[in-house]
Amino acid sequence: MKKLVATGMALLGLGLVLAGCSSKSDASNGGLTVGILQVVQHGSLDEARQGFKAGLKAELKAHGKSTKVTYHYLNAQGDQANLNTMSQQLVQQKNDLLVGVATPAAQALAKKTTSTPTLVTAVTDLKAAGLVKSNAKPQTNVSGTSDLTPVGLQLKLLASMTTSKLPLGVMYNSSEENSVLQVKLAKAYAKKHNLKLKVVSATSTNDVASVLAGLTGKVSGLYLPTDNLMASAMKTIGAKAKAAKLPVVTGSIEMAEDGGTATYGINYYDLGKQTGKMAYDVLENNKKPQNMAVQTSKKLHLYVNKANAKAIGLQSSQIKEP
Repeated sequence: MKKLVATGMALLGLGLVLAGCSSKSDASNGGLTVGILQVVQHGSLDEARQGFKAGLKAELKAHGKSTKVTYHYLNAQGDQANLNTMSQQLVQQKNDLLVGVATPAAQALAKKTTSTPTLVTAVTDLKAAGLVKSNAKPQTNVSGTSDLTPVGLQLKLLASMTTSKLPLGVMYNSSEENSVLQVKLAKAYAKKHNLKLKVVSATSTNDVASVLAGLTGKVSGLYLPTDNLMASAMKTIGAKAKAAKLPVVTGSIEMAEDGGTATYGINYYDLGKQTGKMAYDVLENNKKPQNMAVQTSKKLHLYVNKANAKAIGLQSSQIKEP
């Protein structure tokens, strides 16, 4: 029995050594390796990741490069312990570039290395998250793209979709730094434009339905920032909102597709493509994230979920760009 255990441990050790060397092997063959860490699986973040790969591929093709890129993708499924373990794993693989999708994943990677070039996407405020010294000149091994949405314009859109005198509801996860920032922006906009808000927080998927139930009859519409918890719970939120005839404006297009009424915001696939273009400069032009300014989305889109709008008594033609 001891002999079998010893043999098993030896094989496990050999497997770990081989896994750790895989990136080196790819690099020695003239290819590039990119480690991607994503905090949780939902539409917006998945689109950002796919857009990143498409953006890098398009840049390589545009410059006549036939470089093979091997991706090592890990998803923490919202678990902090997984983020810690997986970020360490990606750093130990000695990838040519690391990519963090969403703030918690970006922070986890930044804690594990100050030398490996790292790009992030779907992070609202890189400076507030402690990832860069400034957005104009990061001065760390990290740069990337911010998904800060036009919060004020999104609230304006929501206000245009209701005639009720009840306040606008805002629901977010107070544990997410990116959401806290957006709620601050929402409060500032509301104060400036004399809008009444009722702000509530849910910190787990189990809380979402009960917190939303507490808003029913007390708000005229619901605003959801780009929040990973809210994005993961959009089907539940959408169903409850339709039953209550509440218009829902979301931070992202993907959230609106999954259960919202409308949004005026960024396309995460396009944001990911921007990050992919930055990756080309790092991998092929030897640019340093330290000197690469943080970018924001270059496009804003009005998206209307026609089926959901109709279900609460709105025609899509009534919903205009704010």
